[in-house]
This record gives sequence, structure tokens and C-alpha cells, in this order.
Amino acid sequence: MLAKNHASIVSKSSHKLLILPVFHNTKTMNSLKSLILRTRSYRRFDENHVISRDDLLEMIDAARLSASGRNAQPLKYFIANDPGLNARIFPTLAWAGFITDWSGPAPGERPSAYIVQMHDTTISNNFYCDDGIAAQSILLTATEKDLGGCIIASVKKETLAKILELPDHLQIIQVIALGKPAEKVVLEPMKDGDIKYWRDNNQVHHVPKRSLDELVIN
Repeated sequence: MLAKNHASIVSKSSHKLLILPVFHNTKTMNSLKSLILRTRSYRRFDENHVISRDDLLEMIDAARLSASGRNAQPLKYFIANDPGLNARIFPTLAWAGFITDWSGPAPGERPSAYIVQMHDTTISNNFYCDDGIAAQSILLTATEKDLGGCIIASVKKETLAKILELPDHLQIIQVIALGKPAEKVVLEPMKDGDIKYWRDNNQVHHVPKRSLDELVIN
């Protein structure tokens, strides 16, 4: 039986489903490509699984050590792993725009923690591509801990800023929802340029990916 947080990929040549297992204490677990393949956008979690502040700080430390445009390092973070605060953050987020008949994870499937990523405008007027670099480092670190997450840019930023009592110079960029994944994600070859992800009748989440040949132009 597959663990709930397995990531999978369909071979381009055979279209067979290849299961990527969750490895424990092996070199395979720590290989970069394995981490990337297992680092999916998870949207349903075991809400009872507690993520410690230390684990969240370790994720942010990975972001801190990552590259930054002009080395300005203008990103700041707000950590939330308290159920009461999480319940206030959750309604400010929009989930899975392509799945129009789903409003987001149900109680019991919601994230156990959030990292709110912000731009400190007193440091720099522009954060360039730092947000994506840092977010991926956070998610890779989460995957290494057998956790998962989802980068959410559709945020009611003014409402969330009030909830968190943020000063004006800290501008919310996006929110990274985190938890113990409770769904399976499957990667598939993209067909006819269709980028939309979907869920099948077994609630498996399918994500189309462009081929390497399509990306490399020479």
C-alpha cells in the first residue's frame, strides 16, 4: 500500500506510473533530484501532525542561506504553528484555482503551519526573484523532513497583515502552507499544451509537465 505522501511520475516513453518512495536515512533520500521530485504542491494534510517552531526555523534558515539578488536579502518571515492563529490565517488563502468545485482542504486536512513571506521595503525596493528561490529552499527542507507544502500567492494580503499586526514596511508576498501530506501527487507528460492540473475519482492529484525537449531550444 502506498504511503499518502508518495510523489509519482509517469514515464514519457512508456506512460507507466513510476512510484517515488519516501526513503528514510539513505543517500537516495538526500539526493537533490529525489528531493525535487518529492517536493510537490500538497494541499491536503494530516492537520493533527504538529510542526515544531524549530523545524520551521530550519526551513527559513535554508532560505536565508540561498541566493539573493544583489545580495540585498530583503525577505522577512512570520511563523505560525498555533491552531488558533492557523484558523485565522486559513480564510485569507485561495486554493487550487484549476479545481473550481473545491474550496480548499476540509477541517482535519488543513495545514499545521504557515510561513508568511514578506518584503522588507526598508532594505530594498525590489526583491527580484528572491521569493521563489527562498520558497523552494523552504519546501525542499520540508520534504527532507517528510513534510510538504504549497506556495500560495492568492492571499487577502490586507486582511492577513491586520491579523498578524504587521508594520507597513513589511509587505506580504506569499504564504507557504505546510503539513504532513495526506494526498498523492502524480506528474504526467503534458498533452497539447494543457497546463491544468486535476484530480481523478480516487482523489489523486495529477500535474502535467512539459518535456525537457520542449524547454531546451538548441
